[in-house]
Amino acid sequence: MTLMLASVTDALEAEIALRHGADIIDVKDVRSGFGAADPALVAATIRVVGRQRPVSAVTGNPGMESESVLRAASAITDAGASYIKIALYSDSKRRERIRALSALAGRVRLIGVMFADNEVDQTLIALMAENGFCGVMIDTVRKDRGRLFDHMDIAAIGHFTDEAHSRGLMAGLAGSLEPPDIPRLLLAAPDVLGFRRALCAGEDRQAPLSAEAIAVVRELIPKDMRRIDAGSSPTPRLDYRLLAARGYALEPNRGDDDRIFLHDFVLPVRVGAYAHERGKTQKVRFDVDVRVRRSEHLAEDMRDVVSYDLIADSIRIIAAQEHIDLVETLAERIAALILTHPRVVKTMVRVEKLEVGPGAAGVEIVRHRPNEVARAHHLYPTAAGDTKAAT
Repeated sequence: MTLMLASVTDALEAEIALRHGADIIDVKDVRSGFGAADPALVAATIRVVGRQRPVSAVTGNPGMESESVLRAASAITDAGASYIKIALYSDSKRRERIRALSALAGRVRLIGVMFADNEVDQTLIALMAENGFCGVMIDTVRKDRGRLFDHMDIAAIGHFTDEAHSRGLMAGLAGSLEPPDIPRLLLAAPDVLGFRRALCAGEDRQAPLSAEAIAVVRELIPKDMRRIDAGSSPTPRLDYRLLAARGYALEPNRGDDDRIFLHDFVLPVRVGAYAHERGKTQKVRFDVDVRVRRSEHLAEDMRDVVSYDLIADSIRIIAAQEHIDLVETLAERIAALILTHPRVVKTMVRVEKLEVGPGAAGVEIVRHRPNEVARAHHLYPTAAGDTKAAT
């Protein structure tokens, strides 16, 4: 499951984020891309939040020496933070910084943050695990240069979360995320999604938090029932073999469902059982149709729709994982991943290898979900009831 992290600037915003369902309250200075938190503000936020939610805080400015980062992190630890997000800017001292911070690993949960627009070095993940970090996160530091998806595609993001989980670390994602990004990123099974701009009035990250904006984000993320105040375990890597092997129950056709589709989508894929097909990619065309349980009201925002990005990203994630011998296996894994979305009730996946001869050869499968599983619903209704009317 995935936790929702809300970045706040003061105790009043922390109270708003808490009331509207944030799982982690994150203290930062939003005047810069990854502004360090004041320990006094962290302590004030903790007094407001109490033990209801863990509080995280940001530290580490560009050019800081390892000793300075350690002192700043120690001050935030003394203020009572549950998590400290350590900025790991691209420079020659990142490894030294990680080793120095191991002195705090027994007192606070350390999250190393790399930046998609400032060189993500995935070899650092193993070093963080060796030095007692509990998680790693990707963010963006220059908010005027695009959001996370402008710097990394879903396959690269999925590889990052898989690598973190393989090392026993939580994996977090942030970077000017927008509501349409959420269903796409959930496919990569992150432990945390972090937000600021999407939660603010007018999507201005320096503006006050908006209850309505928080509600939109909150309802797009299934509620995590883990005891996050007592510490969280990383989300296990999705096993696409198990997903595809579970089977799907048939259900009668309904005339009131919606249909989304992606046709003529061509990617280079490592697929094929022959020896000459291994060690290289070949062009594969995908046609996917998805039947979606229709919302009970007219679509108003991302809570009411299933985006075709879900289809494209499911294909990209599966295609990037490993060599697959059979197109039938490839189709099954794609169908299984698409059917994890709670609104999807049926999918048709057609996979064609385009380089096997004068024509195309492939497979087409249809898979269903039980009617009681796939239904339109709000994933996390707020205490206020009708979130669309919340202010």
